[in-house]
Amino acid sequence: MRESENNLDQQIVFEDNHLLIINKKAGQLVQGDKTGDASLLDLIKDFIKKRDQKPGNVFLGLVHRIDRPTSGLVIYAKTSKALTRLTQMVKNREIKKTYWAVVAKEMIPQSQRLVHYLQKNEKTNKATVFIKPTDNAKESILNYQIIKVLDNFQLLEIDLETGRHHQIRAQLSKIGTPIKGDLKYGAARSNPDGGIHLHARKLEFIHPVTKENLEITAPVPQNDAVWKACENS
Repeated sequence: MRESENNLDQQIVFEDNHLLIINKKAGQLVQGDKTGDASLLDLIKDFIKKRDQKPGNVFLGLVHRIDRPTSGLVIYAKTSKALTRLTQMVKNREIKKTYWAVVAKEMIPQSQRLVHYLQKNEKTNKATVFIKPTDNAKESILNYQIIKVLDNFQLLEIDLETGRHHQIRAQLSKIGTPIKGDLKYGAARSNPDGGIHLHARKLEFIHPVTKENLEITAPVPQNDAVWKACENS
């Protein structure tokens, strides 16, 4: 845990008095769960407490989640005012999220708007995808475009219109292009680190307190040859 704390300052991509945005590594938990593993929420609290020499408890609120095997941008609020406003902005879809996903080089349209209906299975922690409205299934919409083609893979840039459980993973699997390393949704093999090639690349929103227009971009994992090939022109 100590090593994770020491590396946190390198993962912070934006911070002010109200919020902190971190570039999460694949495998890191955004907040505690039943595994009992150390979460970023707790690690960041400890990091701030030590760095800023705070005598009392550190306030930190999670604004939104991304899956454990996914890398990329996560917003934490450092004040209750920022947390309340950002939570409402998420509900109102006022935070634009752009993802990158590496998939196999299959024949799919250059760009497409995908509309499906997702039903979450609590027991398997997996989303089932339907092409028509179905009981207890939520409409799920994303837009993708192919922005780079490699020897064996292609890179998709994805804009979400809705934010459902495992939405990108499930919808891409439904059209025959599961994300690299995502065994749960049909990938041929896992990645060595247990992560998947899905990266929360960019966030665009108005700062909840200062009203500044923010556009934050996260570098892809630098220890992965496929990701580095995607980022390089």
